[in-house]
Amino acid sequence: MSLKWTDSQDIALALLEAYPDTDPKTVRFTDLHRWICELEEFEDDPEHSNERVLEAIILAWMDEYE
Repeated sequence: MSLKWTDSQDIALALLEAYPDTDPKTVRFTDLHRWICELEEFEDDPEHSNERVLEAIILAWMDEYE
């Protein structure tokens, strides 16, 4: 399954799996962007993200983390 920027819930689950001991509240957007682009399943243009997209992903990650 390939991940796109619009797959915030699936990206959040992949991040939770990749970084299980990381509290998403402590992650900077610059790190978040890099980590998403480094996910093996991620296949979207790195330039197509924005603050709103990253915020949706981090909120979904926080929901899963708790």
